[in-house]
Amino acid sequence: MRFIMVLLTLYSLLSAQFLEPEEAFKVGFEKKQKDIELSIELADEIYLYADQIKVFKNVGTKQEEITAKLTMPEPIEYEEFITYFNKLTLSVPNTLVKDADSITLSYQGCSKAGLCYPPTKKEFVLVEQKPQTQPSQTSSIAQTMQESSFIWVLLTFFGFGLLLSLTPCVFPMVPILSSIIVSHSSSDEKMSAKKGFVLSLVYVLSMSLAYTIAGVIAGVFGANLQAALQNPIVLVAFSAIFVALAFSMFGYYKLQLPQSVQNAINKKTDGKKGVQGVAVMGFLSALIVGPCVAPPLAGALVYIGQTGDALLGGAALFFMSIGMGLPLLALGAGAGKFMPKPGGWMDAVSKAFGVVMLGVAIWMLERVLPSVITMVLWAALFLGSAIYLKAHHFKKPSLKKIFGIFLGVYGILIAVGAFSGATSPLNPLKPFLSKQMLSLEFKEVKSLKELHEEVSSTDKIVMIDFTASWCVNCKELKEVTFVNPLVYEKLQNYHLLKVDVTKNSAPDRKMMQYFNVFGPPALIFYKDGKKLDADIIGFINPQEFLEFLSKNIE
Repeated sequence: MRFIMVLLTLYSLLSAQFLEPEEAFKVGFEKKQKDIELSIELADEIYLYADQIKVFKNVGTKQEEITAKLTMPEPIEYEEFITYFNKLTLSVPNTLVKDADSITLSYQGCSKAGLCYPPTKKEFVLVEQKPQTQPSQTSSIAQTMQESSFIWVLLTFFGFGLLLSLTPCVFPMVPILSSIIVSHSSSDEKMSAKKGFVLSLVYVLSMSLAYTIAGVIAGVFGANLQAALQNPIVLVAFSAIFVALAFSMFGYYKLQLPQSVQNAINKKTDGKKGVQGVAVMGFLSALIVGPCVAPPLAGALVYIGQTGDALLGGAALFFMSIGMGLPLLALGAGAGKFMPKPGGWMDAVSKAFGVVMLGVAIWMLERVLPSVITMVLWAALFLGSAIYLKAHHFKKPSLKKIFGIFLGVYGILIAVGAFSGATSPLNPLKPFLSKQMLSLEFKEVKSLKELHEEVSSTDKIVMIDFTASWCVNCKELKEVTFVNPLVYEKLQNYHLLKVDVTKNSAPDRKMMQYFNVFGPPALIFYKDGKKLDADIIGFINPQEFLEFLSKNIE
């Protein structure tokens, strides 16, 4: 009899018509005003295990179970299991998932005929998904950090830093460090190669520390400390400091701490004067003077944001900034070795670097003042220097007066250019020399909603330019690459959008976070309504830009 019963059972199982999972469990999703309704409609003879029903909210790459926070319907007992039959409906309050990108419903059920279905998960999107692809120029760097050894990553980023030392990011720091060395040479103590190197090392280490801290903050929290400091109040205050340093070097006064404080510091630092001031200047210079975003920096920030590994990411940024500062170390050691003994010549050198300090102050003010005003300031600086060199006295010609005449003529050209539409002191006659002022027209968007509306409203390839008035590389991109006739002609067929993140406002940060942009300049491309995995971070020259478009976009 037992054998017959087993055979009958097997026959009934084999002859039963089992449903496909989609037929057995019909899952529904509906967004309502106050909640989200999840439902599972069960076919006849199908039931769900109550303890296998779970709901998760997904925020980025993080998942959090919220089942315990939901009100579950009353289950029933079936064959010693707690189950649901017919239809299960769950209500998920909007307040519970307001920060989520999607929610996931997990469940498992069986048929009374004896078939148990595997656990199943269904994901429902709440908001438009962020682009999953990282900028192509940074993704390979981030991938290298994940796959390479710790030492190899540090060496690679040191090499990146050496290459970045040739960019405009580091140039403003050269006169700052030079003026520091000159100011330390005005004392009775002769500037040696060792002392020059020590001062440069303190400056570079402080600069590297600032880059590292700012980078880790940007990677972990998504907050760009450098961008936050590029507001008018900070820039004007820092420019005023450079003006004060300039007039100090002109000899109008001497900036120094009270003697009692100096004595206390000298005792603690074994007589190494001014080391603290050099460290502070290096730290602030990195944050305020040269905020640049390049593919290596962006790659490290992407890696930190994806993995949370602030140790490797921070170490990579530190070694990168050491590489950036290597020319500054050479400058300090060389100046200390070849600088003559202190004497009367130091007065002229100090005044020359005072003029350089005023130039740095004007360069910083370019980020917040209209170009016509900064052009007038540049003209005044050059003309004032010419007058100081007595370029207007022609009776006794000398090399100094010839140089003064050159400065005076250049100052006049800048003044003429200022009132003729020129925006750069490096090319004051541009309005007169250019037959046609090539200027691309970008439409500015101020929110993600506006941006997506513009992308969906055109059949053209879309290029989005993330820019800021304080971004040095952004100006270089605009004045070198975008005015190139071939680039200008090519981009006439594109739909050009601009995101100005000068103010670093909440909508600005939201758009940058959406595209994994840690700072300008960045160029994002859409084609056929879809984002392309072909972004440009940092400056790119016209020829490379055209090659990039031909290879990756068109």
